[in-house]
Amino acid sequence: MNHPYDISIVTPVHNEAEAVEDFCSDLVKTLNESRLNYEIIFVDDGSRDNSYEVLKGCQARYPGRVKLVRLGRNFGHQLAITAGMRLARGRSAVIMDSDGQDPPTVILDFIEYWQQGFDIVYGVRTERKGETLFKKFTASLFYKLLRLSTNIDIPENVGDFYLLDRKVLDILNAMDERHRFMRGLVAWVGFKRKGVGYVRQARQKGQTKFGFWKMLKFSFDAATTFSFAPLRAISLLGFIISLFSFLGILLIIFLKLFTHYTITGWSSLMVGVLFIGGIQLLAIGIIGEYIARIGDDVKQRPLYTVKEFLE
Repeated sequence: MNHPYDISIVTPVHNEAEAVEDFCSDLVKTLNESRLNYEIIFVDDGSRDNSYEVLKGCQARYPGRVKLVRLGRNFGHQLAITAGMRLARGRSAVIMDSDGQDPPTVILDFIEYWQQGFDIVYGVRTERKGETLFKKFTASLFYKLLRLSTNIDIPENVGDFYLLDRKVLDILNAMDERHRFMRGLVAWVGFKRKGVGYVRQARQKGQTKFGFWKMLKFSFDAATTFSFAPLRAISLLGFIISLFSFLGILLIIFLKLFTHYTITGWSSLMVGVLFIGGIQLLAIGIIGEYIARIGDDVKQRPLYTVKEFLE
């Protein structure tokens, strides 16, 4: 494959009409300072506002530099990243969001370490401005639990802001799994890597697209992609409940045969039945999530559809 660019920038866009124009200008300014040959690939992930029109304006302002991919619908952040990565023609690629919270100037540090021989250079958020204590706490808890439940060393306070050498990019592009956790896949491939600390800025324009439920789904996708811990936890819980149930049966038999006391009561019986039933339904639900993900991959449908590609 021909790699005419030194670096490709891949950035997904979803309803970022207010922020993306300023972001594009800052990005071009930074990349011009690098003196490298570059391309910027914006992936419009089914935006419902006028993000696409704003992006076309950016392309007209920076001809030959800005490429524009319009997906057929909203496929999600991780698949939008995948679409851009597969179109990137640089010897390296930087993945970053288009909301302006990750400063483009950090890319210059990424490039410096890449030129020193590092295959993966990732941004580490030393400070997260504008985020609630709840979000910071849950993010920290998520990474700690994920690292405990997998053998993948996923650094804490790392988002989708990193530089990948072409050989790493080619490996990731060869993966066809649908439920992706890109920063986990980047950690999985290994290679020589370097973290760069930076301050993540507060959002100046627009609204965050990652609400509580999206973050919860994202976390569950990460857990099921890299860990069997939910299945093992259910197995352990089932073993513990079975053990206590067996001990309870022995107690009931002992009381019946050797004492005049018997355990009676409809309430205690119903509590036990409902508790066991709830655990069974939870176990079936978790197993079903894994099976559903297997089914999605077995169907081998395209990960996304491209409505338009403007170079």
